[in-house]
Amino acid sequence: MKKYNKLTKCLLIAVLATFSLSSCSLKDKKTSDSTTEATVTTEATTEVTTEATTDKATASDASLKDDIESKLNLKDGTYSASFDTDSSMFHINEAYDGKGILTVKDGVGTMHIVFPSQRINQLFFGVSEDAQKDGAKLIQPTIEKVTYSDGSVEEVNSFDIPVPYLDKEFDLALIGDKGTWYDHKVKVSKPMPANEASANDASETDSAKNSGLDDDQYLVPVTLEGGSGKATVDTPTLIQKTDTGYLVTLTWSSPNYDYMIVDGEKYLPVNTEGKSVFEIPFSDLSAPVNVIADTVAMSKPHEIEYTLTFDMSEVE
Repeated sequence: MKKYNKLTKCLLIAVLATFSLSSCSLKDKKTSDSTTEATVTTEATTEVTTEATTDKATASDASLKDDIESKLNLKDGTYSASFDTDSSMFHINEAYDGKGILTVKDGVGTMHIVFPSQRINQLFFGVSEDAQKDGAKLIQPTIEKVTYSDGSVEEVNSFDIPVPYLDKEFDLALIGDKGTWYDHKVKVSKPMPANEASANDASETDSAKNSGLDDDQYLVPVTLEGGSGKATVDTPTLIQKTDTGYLVTLTWSSPNYDYMIVDGEKYLPVNTEGKSVFEIPFSDLSAPVNVIADTVAMSKPHEIEYTLTFDMSEVE
């Protein structure tokens, strides 16, 4: 009997052991299957995410490429273009009449600008904060000789800057002699090839000649002499007869003349934007008249002596 009980006990232990092993095997299989499924799911998710990111990057690159190619809607070539800034202390040299030379190649524009002095040491396409970061690409100057209307010659700094678009402001930071960076907004506009610019000026002159004037108003040719000859005044110019003589409207080729002196009297411009315009009374215009005009376009203000000669044949 004892032998039988011992045998039964052994069989029972064997059965329990087999059941335990089967359970462990099943549990391991389920765990393995779950792990495999999770791994597959993760890999699938990663693949989808990567694909989406790639598509997004491709779209972004394409958009950027299109933006670059459409920045300047101009044919390759060289243009004269206006360069405007947000500060009267930051402007083009007087000798260049507020304009720079815009070169376009493959839709990408670069503008050559000349300043009144060497006080601007470097430029940066962007804001001053980025200009001071490591690796910032600063625009270095080139020294250029400029001959002014009074015959003086001065060495100044010029720069070649990128032009991302026309008729819209963009950021251009500068650093001067004091070592401080300043933020500015600049705009490039009115690009025109030289031959078209000349034709446009002629068209405007013809239009002015044909415009209606009052009985006491005349458009009179005028010549300007003095300095180096680079400065000019618009011709013909408007002259109005008065009780004491004539009132002459003089429009300079530059926006940088801040006053004129005639017969000891000082006159200020009658406008605040664009070319400097003066209205000056004269008692007699039958002979050449001497005037003084002060320009602020150089590193220091200069008073320059000029002689004006009016063709009064149509007035007399």
